[in-house]
Amino acid sequence: MTRTTTGTGTGTGTGTGTGTGTGRRPAQLRDLYEDPATPVASGPDRSRRQAAILARALGTEPQTVLDVGCGDGSAAATAAETLSRHRMVGVDWSQDALRRASSHLTAVRGELTDPGLPFASGVADAVLFSEVIEHLVDPDAALDELRRVLRPGGHLLLSTPNLAAWYNRGLILAGVQPVFSEVSLRGIHGRPGSQVVGHLRLYTARALRSLLPASGFDVVRITGAPYHDVPRPLRPLDRLACHAPSLASILLVHARRR
Repeated sequence: MTRTTTGTGTGTGTGTGTGTGTGRRPAQLRDLYEDPATPVASGPDRSRRQAAILARALGTEPQTVLDVGCGDGSAAATAAETLSRHRMVGVDWSQDALRRASSHLTAVRGELTDPGLPFASGVADAVLFSEVIEHLVDPDAALDELRRVLRPGGHLLLSTPNLAAWYNRGLILAGVQPVFSEVSLRGIHGRPGSQVVGHLRLYTARALRSLLPASGFDVVRITGAPYHDVPRPLRPLDRLACHAPSLASILLVHARRR
């Protein structure tokens, strides 16, 4: 998928430098996220879907949106077409990503672990957290930090690959490592694909419906989005699966801070 680093936003995708849960990250992960060859965008479809959900939630009054894990800013640029009324600020850990993102939006360096995001508590009306959580060692600490910067009732738009995507169910039955999962940072083993992006955790819709309330968020709705790397002949089926989020390639979660 994509890679961001602090972890967000409209997203790119993966992530992060937010991540080890200790404020420090192994050199191998650090090098992966700073490598310009590591993908930092997962296609415009998911960005447009997220932006549409957020636009409906925010209404017409200008609001502050943090794109945590903004990556190269391309997802924010796509989302801006729908969120033009609102002020969007990108956050990432990777200096390379921030350099590229700065041409699309205001972008600042930050981490989800110590010392945390460079914002006061309750400053944001919404947070975009796109394909970042799957890159984190400590997702609980990351969600705590997102909750801190959101105002009460603020919106969290989270996206992440679906472990239980329709094709992964078949692959597991056949004894094949599921798509999106990685057993090594040096290469792909046992599954389709060739690109290492640093996925450490994978989620199902059921898991997110339990995890987010445990972190102080109420889940409003979970929807699905297609995955840009699905082979072309299978893309109509992948789009059809979006109507049943538990089968979709990508999970889009709208939640609100308690």
